[in-house]
Amino acid sequence: MSSQANSAPGSTPTRKLAVDWGVPTQFSIPMPKNEKERVTALESYGIMDTPPEQEFDDITQLASYICGTPIAMISLVAPNRQWFKSKVGTTLSETRRDLAFCAHAIMERDLFMVKDASKDPRFSHNPLVQTDPNIRFYAGMPLVTREDCALGTLCVVDHEPRELTPEQQEALRALSRLVMAQLEYRRKLARVASNP
Repeated sequence: MSSQANSAPGSTPTRKLAVDWGVPTQFSIPMPKNEKERVTALESYGIMDTPPEQEFDDITQLASYICGTPIAMISLVAPNRQWFKSKVGTTLSETRRDLAFCAHAIMERDLFMVKDASKDPRFSHNPLVQTDPNIRFYAGMPLVTREDCALGTLCVVDHEPRELTPEQQEALRALSRLVMAQLEYRRKLARVASNP
């Protein structure tokens, strides 16, 4: 089953980004053409490996509730791993980038959905599909800066194949904008604190 990117009614058509490919592993890693700028942007937020924060945890809780999924995460995609700033329904704190569904989602600028990962050739042999957490459904909305760098995603995961309703898709888009607003606010506060 291929991925699906859906645009909101009346919005501009979904566009895909140019792609390079990372160092070969068992699993292919799509690599944005602006990877260097993307990683620099991610580092500028000073968010990686920070403790949990209620503001982000509230958003993942809402995403899980609205989408009716047991798992929701705010993932940030670093050069060799994805790390979860916030998570609901999983004990994982990070995964290798070559296993990350989010590494594929950041190639888009709209919602990236995999309805049944066990039937998708990109993911069917992935350990995250074949063993715990037994991913079947994935939907991730990229977290994109004003400079068009995707830092990661707000994503929801289920153990059963499924789809999101149009209303759930719109909610995930809205919540991803809240994540970005929170990241921007957090970065501004850090800059003010460092330059009193």
